Amino acid sequence: MLRAALMFFIVAIIAGLFGFGGIAAATADIAQLLFFIFVALLVISLVFGLIDKRTPRL
Repeated sequence: MLRAALMFFIVAIIAGLFGFGGIAAATADIAQLLFFIFVALLVISLVFGLIDKRTPRL
Protein backbone atom coordinates (compact mmCIF):
# COMPACT_ATOMS: atom_id res chain seq x y z
CA MET A 1 0.00 0.00 0.00
CA LEU A 2 2.91 2.31 0.67
CA ARG A 3 4.18 1.52 -2.81
CA ALA A 4 0.84 2.64 -4.28
CA ALA A 5 1.01 5.90 -2.32
CA LEU A 6 4.52 6.49 -3.62
CA MET A 7 3.42 5.77 -7.19
CA PHE A 8 0.53 8.26 -6.93
CA PHE A 9 2.93 10.83 -5.47
CA ILE A 10 5.33 10.41 -8.40
CA VAL A 11 2.47 10.70 -10.89
CA ALA A 12 1.30 13.87 -9.12
CA ILE A 13 4.80 15.39 -9.33
CA ILE A 14 5.13 14.56 -13.04
CA ALA A 15 1.62 15.84 -13.81
CA GLY A 16 2.37 19.03 -11.90
CA LEU A 17 5.55 19.58 -13.91
CA PHE A 18 3.63 19.28 -17.17
CA GLY A 19 0.90 21.66 -16.02
CA PHE A 20 -1.95 19.22 -15.44
CA GLY A 21 -3.16 20.84 -12.22
CA GLY A 22 -6.37 18.85 -11.83
CA ILE A 23 -4.70 15.50 -12.35
CA ALA A 24 -1.82 16.47 -10.06
CA ALA A 25 -4.20 17.50 -7.29
CA ALA A 26 -6.27 14.33 -7.61
CA THR A 27 -3.27 12.00 -7.53
CA ALA A 28 -1.75 13.94 -4.63
CA ASP A 29 -5.00 13.53 -2.68
CA ILE A 30 -5.04 9.79 -3.39
CA ALA A 31 -1.40 9.48 -2.33
CA GLN A 32 -2.11 11.37 0.89
CA LEU A 33 -5.13 9.19 1.65
CA LEU A 34 -3.17 5.98 1.05
CA PHE A 35 -0.31 7.25 3.21
CA PHE A 36 -2.61 7.96 6.17
CA ILE A 37 -4.29 4.57 5.78
CA PHE A 38 -0.82 2.98 5.83
CA VAL A 39 0.13 4.90 8.99
CA ALA A 40 -3.12 3.90 10.71
CA LEU A 41 -2.57 0.22 9.84
CA LEU A 42 1.01 0.47 11.11
CA VAL A 43 -0.13 1.86 14.45
CA ILE A 44 -2.83 -0.79 14.78
CA SER A 45 -0.38 -3.60 14.03
CA LEU A 46 2.12 -2.21 16.54
CA VAL A 47 -0.54 -2.04 19.26
CA PHE A 48 -1.71 -5.60 18.58
CA GLY A 49 1.90 -6.75 18.49
CA LEU A 50 2.53 -5.27 21.93
CA ILE A 51 -0.67 -6.79 23.32
CA ASP A 52 0.22 -10.19 21.88
CA LYS A 53 3.66 -10.18 23.52
CA ARG A 54 2.22 -9.36 26.94
CA THR A 55 -0.35 -12.18 27.02
CA PRO A 56 1.05 -15.48 28.31
CA ARG A 57 0.98 -18.47 26.00
CA LEU A 58 -0.59 -21.71 27.17
